[in-house]
Amino acid sequence: MSFAELGLHQALLTAVAREGYTTPTPIQLRAIPVVLEGHDLLAAAQTGTGKTAGFTLPMLHRLMANPTPAPAKRYPRVLVLTPTRELAAQVAESIATYGKDLPLKSMVIFGGVGHQPQIDGLRRGVDIIIATPGRLLELATDRYADLSRIETFILDEADRMLDMGFIHDIKKVLRMLPAKRQNLLFSATFSDEIRTLAKTFLHQPREIDIAPRNSTIDTVTQKVTYVEQRHKKELLSHLMRQGDWQQVLVFARMKHGANRICDYLNEVGLPAAALHGNKSQSARTKALADFKAKKIRALVATDIAARGIDIDQLPHVINFELPNVPEDYVHRIGRTGRAGNDGEALSFCAPDERAFLRDIQRLIKREIPVLAVEGFTPSAAADRPEAPRPPRPPQGGRGRGGGQGRDGRGGGGGRSSAAPAAGRGESWNRPASPQRAEGAARPAEHRSGGPAARAEPAHTGGFAPGTGRGNLPAHNKPAGAGRPGGGGRPGGGGRPGQHRSGSRGGGGR
Repeated sequence: MSFAELGLHQALLTAVAREGYTTPTPIQLRAIPVVLEGHDLLAAAQTGTGKTAGFTLPMLHRLMANPTPAPAKRYPRVLVLTPTRELAAQVAESIATYGKDLPLKSMVIFGGVGHQPQIDGLRRGVDIIIATPGRLLELATDRYADLSRIETFILDEADRMLDMGFIHDIKKVLRMLPAKRQNLLFSATFSDEIRTLAKTFLHQPREIDIAPRNSTIDTVTQKVTYVEQRHKKELLSHLMRQGDWQQVLVFARMKHGANRICDYLNEVGLPAAALHGNKSQSARTKALADFKAKKIRALVATDIAARGIDIDQLPHVINFELPNVPEDYVHRIGRTGRAGNDGEALSFCAPDERAFLRDIQRLIKREIPVLAVEGFTPSAAADRPEAPRPPRPPQGGRGRGGGQGRDGRGGGGGRSSAAPAAGRGESWNRPASPQRAEGAARPAEHRSGGPAARAEPAHTGGFAPGTGRGNLPAHNKPAGAGRPGGGGRPGGGGRPGQHRSGSRGGGGR
């Protein structure tokens, strides 16, 4: 079936032909008729299958079928809500492309830029708003954005919207909309919880599930290579040079990690830019524009910022670090292999990321082939699986004793770090604290009965595995030295028998 057979407006057919499309994708073929008929819709489709056009084309057709009288002021009639600025910009670009020959106005509303241009645009009047929740609520609360005449509400990337905690903002927006409206939810993936929640504000929706949830498209060739964490940067630059890769989208898990990868690539002569939430909107826009124009060879992005990256014929996606949320893997590799083009997704897996890889393979229900890169295979020691943890000691009452030593020296009844006695392990079973730089002071603490705050000696790590002891060097504390006050802290309020670092049974601090 062709687009013409779907009954779309002639101007839309002209725009589609101008973009080189002749046949609708499966999601477009099934979604467009449902939207044209005015039904609510819950649609799930793989990333890169054309779901944006699946709601843009019929939405524009319905606006043209029921035009606003010319002399009347324009009020927003369609609201598209997206989780990220980049996705909002992508949807706006799609609307501008397909609606080029239509007398309709649209605008993008998101944070990170000035309020006044958006306020001025709303005052002039628009037909379509594409927005992120935060800035839209600001403008609507200040009565600059009137949402009382919205005819169609579209929630794009609904799974990410809810996963990011936007559910409360979504409910606030829904309360501002008229009761009678059309609701469309489009997404690449839907968990059962999200489907249930989505149906609470959809009215007798038609449901379309083009492909199994959390599946990947066949046009993407997936591979994984095992490499030690410290060698990942060198591996990335090696692959980019060896394969003469000119356009690579690299995914990092954290913002600071993305910055470090970007800095390294630029240092070795591979132009790169970072894209994440700490970047200003102008920097994010420039980075994406430079990447699309191939002025830089690598764009290093985090998962949140990557939603909305839509680049024609993007050949390579690199998972520099595997995501700890398996569904994010589907979205990451969906940036390549779009619109029927071929793409390659390569994941770097360090020994401590094997569990993430297993979760991903379980989610997509397939095993990812392994690519061995000569010179970067992990050593046997680095690749050795983690030894199982010993069982915890039984939990009971507090150990008590008469000693005053902090690390088990001096005084009876103290706990030995090698063989902890049964006791209430409020500090012994605590996870290891983040490492601090050498010489950094420990933050002040408050404990009942003790002084309000006390500076602790600096040390470089958390607790030694399996012992519950801080790895404070022995020479930093004289043998048998305890805290002033004998059986407790100064002031008499210390709890006897409770020690922070190696023993528990002494007479207090």
